[in-house]
Amino acid sequence: MNSRIETEKRTPVGVGLRHVHYQEALENPADLDFIEVHSENFFARGGALPALLKEVSELYPVSLHGTSLGLGSSAGISERHLKSLQQLVSKISPILVSDHAAYAWGQIGDQLHHAGDLLPIAFNEQSLQTMIDNINRVQESLQRTILVENLSAYLEPKSSTFTETEFLTELARRTDCRLLIDINNLAVNAINNHSADIAGDMAQWIYNIPSSIVGEIHLAGCTPVATDEIMVDDHSKMVSDIVWNVYEQALSHFGATPTLIEWDTDLPEWSVLLTEAEKARAIAARVSRKKEGSL
Repeated sequence: MNSRIETEKRTPVGVGLRHVHYQEALENPADLDFIEVHSENFFARGGALPALLKEVSELYPVSLHGTSLGLGSSAGISERHLKSLQQLVSKISPILVSDHAAYAWGQIGDQLHHAGDLLPIAFNEQSLQTMIDNINRVQESLQRTILVENLSAYLEPKSSTFTETEFLTELARRTDCRLLIDINNLAVNAINNHSADIAGDMAQWIYNIPSSIVGEIHLAGCTPVATDEIMVDDHSKMVSDIVWNVYEQALSHFGATPTLIEWDTDLPEWSVLLTEAEKARAIAARVSRKKEGSL
């Protein structure tokens, strides 16, 4: 199964492409290694969006990032949703396909219904088996490996028996999926859990993940909050200093890993996204030089 950019010395860096930037991305092709779009936005068979994505794919390698598979759903995954994803993958031939370690689908009567959000799962054997079954179904349908992203959450399910890193590592081992590590999600969770050492906890989380199972990194920023407030991962700001610092440590541990700048609300100018991508590329180059110097 093919699922990843084959990394060389240069770390591939891309940005999330949102509707306000479509035209500029087409008219002024940027020095990006790939772009990423939300899969569900392009499920329609006809109309302007599928045609636009096809045009974009002729300029940039495309990564498909989903928010609705609900891989942790004990009710299973909608066959209609999976078929739409399969058709999109077949049409675009993306370099990466990803979704989240979350549940979303529930059974009401004989119908599957989507919760409309990424809901956290408990890290235990039952939810692990549910995710294994759903990931195996998706990978068999797509005939390729998918990437699974760690979740930002505002509460911790009480029935967990694994740590998050143990759970995700076992999930990758038992399905041959790979992981998409969202570093800002680590910051959000550390803040919401009132960590006394946010950067240290984030770095330790990174080092608990085997480098061989990581296929992509996401970087984002979000709205700061007061000490007693819950942080929401709204992807509305530039990447924070703490995320940049942990990103450098992540590359030192994982090696050259495709890296994406995400920005979903309060969208900036296209040039701001490209500047953030250049920051990621500069950090990756610095890490690469350090590694070469240590050999």
